[in-house]
Formats: sequence, C-alpha cells, structure tokens
Amino acid sequence: MSHSLLELQEVDSGYGPTTVLNHLSLSVEAGERLALLGRNGVGKSTTLRTIMGLNPLRHGRILFDGADLGRLQPHQRAALGLGYVPQTRDIFPSLTVEENLLAGAKGRPRRALDEAYALFPRLAERRRNGGSQLSGGEQQMLSVARALLGQPRLLLLDEPLEGLAPLIRQDLLRAFAQLQHLAVVVVEQQVQEVLGYAQRALILARGQVVHEAPAAALSRDTAALDRHIGLAVH
Repeated sequence: MSHSLLELQEVDSGYGPTTVLNHLSLSVEAGERLALLGRNGVGKSTTLRTIMGLNPLRHGRILFDGADLGRLQPHQRAALGLGYVPQTRDIFPSLTVEENLLAGAKGRPRRALDEAYALFPRLAERRRNGGSQLSGGEQQMLSVARALLGQPRLLLLDEPLEGLAPLIRQDLLRAFAQLQHLAVVVVEQQVQEVLGYAQRALILARGQVVHEAPAAALSRDTAALDRHIGLAVH
C-alpha cells in the first residue's frame, strides 16, 4: 500500500497550557514543495517544530515514510531523513563556514562539501570566514547548506527569507528550486515569492488547515489571500 512521505493525523501540540495545533492533518508527497501560510500565531512554526520533535505531540500521529515518529527524539528523526532549518539560523558563529559545513556533514567525506558550494557559490568564496562575519543572507545559506549535507529526504524551512534583501531571497529560492529530489515544507511570510516556488499551499488558522490550493492558483486568488492572511497584494 502506498503512503505519503509525511503524514500528520489529527495532531495537537502547543506550549505549556496553550494548545496551538488543533487536530491538524496534512500530508506531503515525496519530492513535493509545500508552502505553509497564515497570519502570525496560527501554528506554522509550531507545525515544523512538532514534526521535528521539538514540541510535544499531545494527540495524533506523525508518520514519516510509514514510520511512527511519536516517541523519537529530534536526532533520531534527523537520522531517518528529516532536515530542519529554524528561524534562528542555526550556525556556529565561532566556526568558519567550512567548519560549520563539516559539522553538518555527519561523517561524510570532505568532498561532500562541494555539493554545498555548488548550490551556494557565495559560501565557497567565504569558506574561511567565521560564521559571525557573514551577512544575514549568507548565514541563511550556510544554515540551509548544513541541513542539506545531512542528506534529508524532507527539508523543513522556517521563514528562510525573513529579513533578507530581495536579491538574496531570489538566490535562495533559485537554490531551493534545484533540490528536485527533495520534499520541502516551507513556512514563509513572503507570500507571493514562496507561492512562485511551491507546488501546493496550505493556509492555517487556529491550528488547522482552512484552505488548500495549488500554489499557482492561490497566488492569483486575492480574495482567499486577503480573507485568510490579510494581504491580497504583497
């Protein structure tokens, strides 16, 4: 029997006494590019953190390639093929670009770093620079490249374009578009840009999916965008 690469079934999660995700169900197919959209505070980042095991699963099931992730720690989920790039740009500021990448390579040979440099030539130019010397865009490239060196089958991206100049955002989106073999779930406030990259989009409200559409169709559906996100033109 075939199954989706990732399935969330009636998932509840939150912080302390607060419930953020309310019986959330969604699926991601192998190689699919899915955008998670919605206003602030509706549960987008919480969804990614719960998939990764960083937030408690209070109810429901999370299946990755048919395996139940419920009891697994974040590092065990990563070993199965989940990659995660948080909003905080998870790099080691005291290490060089190359040292950061080696830390993400998880024992793969040094030549594996060539994959990262091919995807982000800017990192090749800065390979001897410390993480703290990089611009925000370069730090984001490094954070993504580190996650990719772990050879995930599903990459979770939490607002990868936040605070970046338009040209850097386009560089990142072009790089993401080259990851044909990889499923990607991206949370993003830059709605039109991410809809140009994604294949399918889900809009969340109150911790549930309230709208689902092909990304290209949603990008033209100003009424739905205005109703659910409050930005018909962005």
